[in-house]
Amino acid sequence: MKVVIVGGGVMGTAIACELVAAGLEVTVLERSIPGAEASTAAAGMLAPQLEAQAPGPMLDLSLRSRGLYPAWVKALTAESGVETGYLESGALQLAFTEAQAHELEATVAWQQAAGLRAALLSGGEVRALEPNVSPEVVAAAHFPDDHQVDPRKLMQALTATALRRGVRFTSVGVAGLLDEQGTVAGIRHDSGELRAELTIVAAGAWTSLLPGVGVDERHLKPARGQLVELALGASPLKHVLKSGLGYVVPRADGHVVCGTTVELVGFDKRVTAAGLASVLTQATRACPRLEGASVAGFWAGLRPWTEDGLPLLGTGHRPGLLIASGHYRNGILLAPITARLIGQLVRGDRPAMDLRPFRPARFSGG
Repeated sequence: MKVVIVGGGVMGTAIACELVAAGLEVTVLERSIPGAEASTAAAGMLAPQLEAQAPGPMLDLSLRSRGLYPAWVKALTAESGVETGYLESGALQLAFTEAQAHELEATVAWQQAAGLRAALLSGGEVRALEPNVSPEVVAAAHFPDDHQVDPRKLMQALTATALRRGVRFTSVGVAGLLDEQGTVAGIRHDSGELRAELTIVAAGAWTSLLPGVGVDERHLKPARGQLVELALGASPLKHVLKSGLGYVVPRADGHVVCGTTVELVGFDKRVTAAGLASVLTQATRACPRLEGASVAGFWAGLRPWTEDGLPLLGTGHRPGLLIASGHYRNGILLAPITARLIGQLVRGDRPAMDLRPFRPARFSGG
């Protein structure tokens, strides 16, 4: 079977690796280099518990993917020779007020009831675990099973693995889907067409712009997130920290990635003074030691936001079309489970979990 995948980010490349290993002929269409957009602009948190607001299908999907990560990155490194920067760092969600501490107490309670490892720490216990956390912190929720990966290294390992397995990457501008009597038979691009028995759209924030894909831009749109990378001789932290929308992700090399903003400003990737100020204010409040760090870089990525916060996974509105998009801020985390689920659909196997909450047609009543 010939398969064409639109989008060469972490999602499209992970799916390509899965399908070509099953003997399919896979071509990935990417207008730039693989992972050039949101995938390598991410911080790389593998933190479903840190991000979860309540039990539900998104948490279930995220936990399943986190569980796949250790074996997945080990296999990628073994095949590609590229380390992914995977760290079992654990995560802390900080509270600066008693009201925030009570909210964390409720979060820890429902997560423990769901069988997840979580603990509420006092301010003193937090600083015993992380001495450089702000003295303003009165409590924190500790999630020891939330980890991290370096997205740039992950994309290098994924791309190298895909090439070794025989995936073909082609740089073209996709003009739309190729329709034959109501069936998707491939894609139209800027210099012709590429026929395939199956087309998979994994184009992230650009998915709704693809003519014929059937995803309305009201339901999937870009959300800009600005990040800053700081450099120190040695990292002052061991854990991922989160406070509100802000997070701090310490790398093994002493660099620290700080984020983020959430801005529905269309396809505007500018880094702004206001965005950087917001990110740095939150980061230095969480860890005052970061005030003396050098700025190693800053950037913005466009994450595929969906109206209900759930990704689009499954069959499209016409035969021959699958969609894997809308992962918002969790694309890096959800790559292995998405690749596995799409692979099961393509092979005709029963999916490992219920995909009905993620069906692409849900916004149109399908």
